[in-house]
Amino acid sequence: MITQSSDLKVLITEEQIQKRIASLANEINDYYNGEEIVLLCVLKGAVMFAVDLAKHLTMPVKMEFIKLSSYGNGTTSSGQVQSFGTHLEEINGKNVLIVEDIIDTGLTAEFLINYIKEKYTPKTLNFCSLLNKKETRKNSVEPDFYGFEIENKFVVGYGLDDMGYKRNLPFIGYKEV
Repeated sequence: MITQSSDLKVLITEEQIQKRIASLANEINDYYNGEEIVLLCVLKGAVMFAVDLAKHLTMPVKMEFIKLSSYGNGTTSSGQVQSFGTHLEEINGKNVLIVEDIIDTGLTAEFLINYIKEKYTPKTLNFCSLLNKKETRKNSVEPDFYGFEIENKFVVGYGLDDMGYKRNLPFIGYKEV
């Protein structure tokens, strides 16, 4: 477990995160062209990103939340997605934007996309991730929008945790191994 912020190397600063979120929101605003969206935040990791992103969106936004996990208490994906309450308000016929903290193996993204397609009929379904870790992908899922592409490092901060801790850091960091 990473216990001290001083043990961390900064990968992405708070300023870089906020600047990229504003730019990403502009891309999303252009894509939806004023149409209402349902912003579906994947808890717990994406909450900070989803809130900051929503502040920059100019269309009508309804926020929904879903809790999924594939990490448990580890530093790598277990390969098994656990869902904790997947009941969503009515999203049929709506533009749905899934907002996730990181797309790593792609298994959580694939699970959620398939779940929504099986249970609902959204008008559109897109995926937005703050971080895109391509080298660990185990499927062909790619985000429609993403903030930063990163190397294969265990990252914490800005919503991403280490056994429940470090989510509150304003930057994204990692520990040299």
